[in-house]
Amino acid sequence: MGFINKLFGGATLEKETKELPWIALEDHVQLDELAERSNNKIQVIFKHSTRCGISRMALNQFEQSYNVSDDALDLYYLDLISFRDLSNEIASRFQVWHESPQILVIKEGIAITHASHGAITDVDLNRFI
Repeated sequence: MGFINKLFGGATLEKETKELPWIALEDHVQLDELAERSNNKIQVIFKHSTRCGISRMALNQFEQSYNVSDDALDLYYLDLISFRDLSNEIASRFQVWHESPQILVIKEGIAITHASHGAITDVDLNRFI
């Protein structure tokens, strides 16, 4: 295999991976805290289905295009398979129809924008900071 790798360039492409400042969203108390914090700082919720390839692709695209400074907002990650009841509460509390994958931007306790699927990367988070 070494010969073939040398012959055909064998170099492997390594993706630059970003370590985002995710906060795991796992209980209902966090929603109260998140809503309260949104009075002073933008809060973002990313709802992800760990069983869905489209959701994984949207998450990867979001992570690759993320260009916000670490302290500008709080970034929450919800595994909606493990925490489906929490996902339902988010939909009810912020008056946003549940979809997956989905992003919600929360300010002053209100979802000021949201998007799902491929439209997630169209949300310019810097616009809300």
